Amino acid sequence: MPQGQPDVVPNDGLTTRQRRNRPLVMVHTGVGKGKSTAAFGMALRAWNQGWPVGVFQFVKSAKWKVGEENALKALGATGEGGTVDWHKMGEGWSWIQRDPKEGEQSHEDKGREGWEHIKRCLAEERYRFYVLDEFAYLLHWGWVDTEEVIRVLRDRPGQQHVVITGRNAPAELCEFADLVTDMSKVKHPMDAGQKGQRGIEW
Repeated sequence: MPQGQPDVVPNDGLTTRQRRNRPLVMVHTGVGKGKSTAAFGMALRAWNQGWPVGVFQFVKSAKWKVGEENALKALGATGEGGTVDWHKMGEGWSWIQRDPKEGEQSHEDKGREGWEHIKRCLAEERYRFYVLDEFAYLLHWGWVDTEEVIRVLRDRPGQQHVVITGRNAPAELCEFADLVTDMSKVKHPMDAGQKGQRGIEW
């Protein structure tokens, strides 16, 4: 892809502009660090274009103070770029650390409820750019049906870009997506026993 030029131009009847502006489904997967970070970087670009941005965070704990959340919300409130809405879809890693108390929704039900909310947003064309952060986990665990997700994304109206992050993204989703990046790990401070730290992990 020299100088940003595609290697192949398909005979699909579309103009260069139509093909260039086609809404994309993107997947950031793999065991390496940076999947969410890259997605939030794309959200910054979307904000700069004046697009409404919706972030749906599934696995990271709702109690965590995520740096990207503070930054994007602050930018969204300036009125200079697009709006930013941040949705925390559950209790984060506690989903797999404890069973729900009596009367509480199951973790799986909370995940499905989050997906139903995203479906409504897509149908309403509420956002131009979606970050489904750690959503690949729900597909991997079987909490949300991969075929349904692909069908909904294929049929979504308008110009809605969607980026999905998380390890173990299903092969079917990767086959469907327009852009797939597998973050591999070469080296990580945790290999030497070092835990995450401020400004790097959050």
